[in-house]
Amino acid sequence: MKIATSAYPLDFFENWSQYEDKLSSWVAEAAGNGADLLVFPEYAAMELATLAGADIAADLEKSLFAVSERMEDVQALHKKLAAQYGVYILGASGPVEQASGRPVNRAYFYSPSGEVDFQDKQIMTMFERDPWDIAPANPLKLFNTSLGKIAVLICYDSEYPLLCRAVSDADLILVPSCTETLAGYWRVRIGAMARALENQCVSAMSSIVGRAEWSEAVDNGHGAGGVFGPPDTGFPETGILAEGKLNEPGWTYAEFDPAAVAHVRKDGIVRNRSHWDEQDDRTKSVTFVELG
Repeated sequence: MKIATSAYPLDFFENWSQYEDKLSSWVAEAAGNGADLLVFPEYAAMELATLAGADIAADLEKSLFAVSERMEDVQALHKKLAAQYGVYILGASGPVEQASGRPVNRAYFYSPSGEVDFQDKQIMTMFERDPWDIAPANPLKLFNTSLGKIAVLICYDSEYPLLCRAVSDADLILVPSCTETLAGYWRVRIGAMARALENQCVSAMSSIVGRAEWSEAVDNGHGAGGVFGPPDTGFPETGILAEGKLNEPGWTYAEFDPAAVAHVRKDGIVRNRSHWDEQDDRTKSVTFVELG
């Protein structure tokens, strides 16, 4: 498969047509370069808050619900583009209001056949806890696609090994991210690379880039697209299949065969995934030693 993972800048829209034109252009470019799967970033849907006006977009609480109200239209557009270009699309995540009255951070996953499902973020960052009050919701999912088995760990979720272990049958882990600092970008990138190492699979990271001064929520984005694998049999010695330039908008592309994942798991120089359970007995007791 060929993956296109984005470094995506946010825009202020005067009307829906501007958003439709932007998304259509991004999808057309990636599909035109032969991509089978497109990955947009975490919280990139926040640019939709601008459609409610500058005052709403600048208000943290109101902007969350302004975006949520647009999600049905967003789904319809993505479904149309996925079918038109014959691609899978992990759409930009955004807040989706729940029956509790609080939104979750949800990324919708679209297939070229018109099917759509979603993945909710599992563990909230400090900012999402307070002041955003974003709620965790539905559990992790494993998507069985014509490209292979795919899972989604939204940003901070990629920094938790046990979350990825729960979906360790995946050939590919998608990691949409929104990070305000260089340190944040590297935390998520290191997490994505570590999960690829531990589970002997491929991970693909997308990022928001640039300034969005109209928003308190996503005002500054640092990052790049990147695709990573285990530094082992059949993969680059660095584990880096592709990496974009930091804070430079655009697509980063990488190709890999899911058969390479099966091969490294069976015949790799190391066997992290199959040896995982050997940790259990060795972590049940720890000997404490005093060294003066």
